[in-house]
Amino acid sequence: MSKKLIALSVLVMFVLAIGLAGCGQSAKPAEPAKPKVLKVGSDTAFAPFEFQDEKTKEYVGFDMDLIKAIGKQMGMEVQVQSMNFDGLIPALEAGNIDAGISAMTITDERAKKVNFSKPYYRSGLSMVVRADNNTLKTFKDLEGKRIAVQIGTTGADEAKKIKDATIREFNTAPEAFMELKAGGVDAVVNDLPVNEYYIAQAGGKDAKTVGEPLTSEDYGIATSKKNTELADKINKALDELKKNGEYEKIYVKWFGKKPPQ
Repeated sequence: MSKKLIALSVLVMFVLAIGLAGCGQSAKPAEPAKPKVLKVGSDTAFAPFEFQDEKTKEYVGFDMDLIKAIGKQMGMEVQVQSMNFDGLIPALEAGNIDAGISAMTITDERAKKVNFSKPYYRSGLSMVVRADNNTLKTFKDLEGKRIAVQIGTTGADEAKKIKDATIREFNTAPEAFMELKAGGVDAVVNDLPVNEYYIAQAGGKDAKTVGEPLTSEDYGIATSKKNTELADKINKALDELKKNGEYEKIYVKWFGKKPPQ
């Protein structure tokens, strides 16, 4: 065999070897599709429903655990955006967020602007006074008094109905409680579980709840009027969480008791 023929044979074998090696390589597995993102707005200063953990800086609370569980059930990644409570509905209307969860009471007025999920929590308004105050015992006693509320809430709406009362509105619930502690107001009107959580964290030294709850309210997850499909999916996921026991686990974690039937 001539040298030229030998060289040509070696070249052909080399090319074939490369081609076979290429054919033998299995195609890279396709990367799993990233889950769709659910952009959720929340007023993250409303413990125990939503607040920022001081150590981890993560948003935690009953609402946060619930919406993450709902997102997981829907196969979506939840991204929480912190904003003032009175900015949630405008953000939904503008399409800046997909859903809002922030202990938001379902009301006829709000339902004109957004869709609500099925109720996921039953609450009511109560009043908080300083621990050394023994004169304010009922909502009737608040006539002519100074009342702190969170802007845009049902607590603010109801406080404004009290005769001759001076209403001071704050962006967050903690600001309202701080004003009470400083003596700037006589009482705070807010949701009962939020009031109870504040008092528990303060050890009952600064404030106390008095009187019977003024109202009975249901919380719902808000979505845009334009996105009825998302509202249906959230309702379906919420139903599943109640069936499989996950909702009860989250409820017990934050309130120390099983949810009412």
